[in-house]
Amino acid sequence: MRALTLVLLAILGLPLTFGGAYLLSLGGSPFYLISGVAVLVAAFGFFKRARWALPLYAVWMLVLLVWSLWEAGLHWWPLATRLGLPAIIGFVMAIPASRRDAAGKLPFASGMPVLATSVLSAVIAFIGIPFHLHETSGKLSMEVVNPDAKTGDTVQAEGDWEAYAGSYHGQRFSKLNQITPDNVNKLDVAWQIRTGDMKGPGDVGETTYQATPIKIGDSLYLCTPHSLAIALDADTGAEKWRFDPQAGLESNRQHQTCRGVAFYRGADVTPVAAAVAEVAGEQPAAALEAPVAQATAASTAAMCKNRIFLPSSDAKLYALDAATGAVCEDFGDKGAIDLMHNMPTKQPGYLNPTSPPVIIGDILVLGHSVNDNYAVESPSGVIRAYDVHNGKLLWNWDSGNPEATEPFDPANPDQVYKASSPNSWTVFSADAELGLVYVPLGNRVPDQLGKYRNEHEDKYTAAVVALDIKTGKLKWYQRTVNHDLWDMDLASQPVLLDLDLEQGRTPAMVLPTKQGDVYVLDRRDGTPIHAVTERAAPQGTDIPGEHTVATQPVSALSFEPPALTEKSMWGASLIDQMMCRIQFKQLRYEGRYTAPSLQGTIVYPGNFGVFNWGSVAVDPQRQVMFGMPTYLAFVSTLIPRAELSGDTVMNLGEQGINANEGADYAVKMHPFLSPLGVPCQAPAWGTIAAADLRTGKIAYQYRNGTIQDLSPVPLPIKVGVPGIGGPLMTTTGVAFLGAAVDNNFRAYDVATGDVLWNARLPAGGQATPMTYLNSQGEQMVVLVAGGHGSVGTTIGDYVIAYKLKK
Repeated sequence: MRALTLVLLAILGLPLTFGGAYLLSLGGSPFYLISGVAVLVAAFGFFKRARWALPLYAVWMLVLLVWSLWEAGLHWWPLATRLGLPAIIGFVMAIPASRRDAAGKLPFASGMPVLATSVLSAVIAFIGIPFHLHETSGKLSMEVVNPDAKTGDTVQAEGDWEAYAGSYHGQRFSKLNQITPDNVNKLDVAWQIRTGDMKGPGDVGETTYQATPIKIGDSLYLCTPHSLAIALDADTGAEKWRFDPQAGLESNRQHQTCRGVAFYRGADVTPVAAAVAEVAGEQPAAALEAPVAQATAASTAAMCKNRIFLPSSDAKLYALDAATGAVCEDFGDKGAIDLMHNMPTKQPGYLNPTSPPVIIGDILVLGHSVNDNYAVESPSGVIRAYDVHNGKLLWNWDSGNPEATEPFDPANPDQVYKASSPNSWTVFSADAELGLVYVPLGNRVPDQLGKYRNEHEDKYTAAVVALDIKTGKLKWYQRTVNHDLWDMDLASQPVLLDLDLEQGRTPAMVLPTKQGDVYVLDRRDGTPIHAVTERAAPQGTDIPGEHTVATQPVSALSFEPPALTEKSMWGASLIDQMMCRIQFKQLRYEGRYTAPSLQGTIVYPGNFGVFNWGSVAVDPQRQVMFGMPTYLAFVSTLIPRAELSGDTVMNLGEQGINANEGADYAVKMHPFLSPLGVPCQAPAWGTIAAADLRTGKIAYQYRNGTIQDLSPVPLPIKVGVPGIGGPLMTTTGVAFLGAAVDNNFRAYDVATGDVLWNARLPAGGQATPMTYLNSQGEQMVVLVAGGHGSVGTTIGDYVIAYKLKK
């Protein structure tokens, strides 16, 4: 026992001494060096069996306790990791067997001082258990403000879910009312199927299930990571049909995923855009008045009256018959459009339509992802509109050449879009009454090097644009980052609802961002409903030809975390925390929007995002939102091309080193982690939160998720873990959310944030749930659970439906 005590003291004291000295040389806290010396002196005294050794260690423990409270406050996780190992050593030192005299009989010193301070440290830490960072207690008002609120532009059959988020308003909200806070704990699996589409050895790292099914009539429709479209019986999950586009594998793809398919409900064939014009009370534009081409065969027209549109990872868009899954050969080239048409470059795998299109009337609007940071000259991020019947290109809006909206000729090789212009890879929203489609844009690659952008690309980077559905002309835009160098692309689908404000009922848009800002805008013209102000930003860059901007926009409604400091560094132990502090001092960080650098820059919030493609759920009746703010810092390092060797591993996804071929610098991106692989900022890393959209006030925010599926010992300890995916809300005040990196699917009381139901999943649930009525009139809730390749959750291929037990 004596030898064990000496070993433990050495394990603690030596790293603290040498690491603390290095930290001090970097301008960091002297406490670690002082602590290391104190522990080593106590270890020497213990070795010599000096009576003063244990009191010295006890005094140091008291100082450590006071220092920890001063730095971290009464918060469990920061205290536990600072005090844990020293307290354990103190308990070991207090054991009589470790304090025997030279004769091996009587203790050479009393163990009471170290026992008392160790117990005191443990008690203080345990007192901090109820207190956690990123938590705000409160209650959300559940007053129904507008009982007749619109959930979309079209009247759906009761119990259907016709679009990715329920409708093209993006609300992730259902008026179904069978599942309530009182009975949600009675949910049970109604059916469960496996698609058979699993991540294989030849797949890219980020092969992920992110799909949300849609439900029309008696069928569910979804897609899988390898672009299979599948129709299921909504009652039983039995497969009706499947379509495999044979998209194949491509090592250059950054993402192997499909978030969903889109549905077109056929009607009498009408001129293009007539449905939009009818809703808006206008006549179609003259250029669009030509009748839609009829199908050459009457049988084909009848078969494909209702269509499913499938984006596939080989850069194609397919039209399928909703009833049979057969290809609609009157669409595009025998049922498909090759989205590489008019592209300036055609690298395999660089263009990938990962999200479903928006369909308003007879017009389908689609974006796509472009690989981040692989090459300066990459495919364009152009937004395009097609005729749902024949696939004819109707207009194109290219953020790098925004005035050229007249459709290019896909057969003309001289007409090409702007290389690498900001793209939109996430889900769009649309307002048919206003005749606008809302497109959240990303960055022109390379993300961290703005000098390759033209004035238009810089203007529209990280902006939401409102485009005329009929013409593609820009109506308004709102930029959320000025001269974005941090990959703060707009990942979330905008959410549309009407807000009852002092000035009256106002058509609004809710736009969550990676920075944590939630923009609430008048969707007619982009005017902020809750204030958007400019704030001074960190200045300076060490990259020739690059620049920073003086200010950055900030929204009044924001889940932005406090800026990092050396004191806020964390780790699994006192030593691990010290190593994080060393990294913090080595890296560049002056707060949010610190420019990328050669030494490495901390990006916080990181490009994983406070909000990502899961967006938020909005109740349009109560005019409140529910979401999952996530907090992870990243490190961005620019690498001069001369420093890259021929065997440097690059282009394996968004993380790691990406080549930026054609630029002077490659970029390395990775989470800001300790040597033990835990985040360098203290938990919670994942939360759930709610806000009142009329007042712009946050009601509550709480930790979400456990480390059960992350730690070697599967303990369901509620830390608050990261997640990616979206929520679902119902009119009864219940929210559903998977997404977190534990394999759990939870239901929450929207009013309080309390967990009402918690079900284990067979794989990661990094998708957004949906709800519908089956043929028996029973409310079902469905989640796809297939895991997330780069996040590292359990891989699977499950579609799971739940309903109330009878």
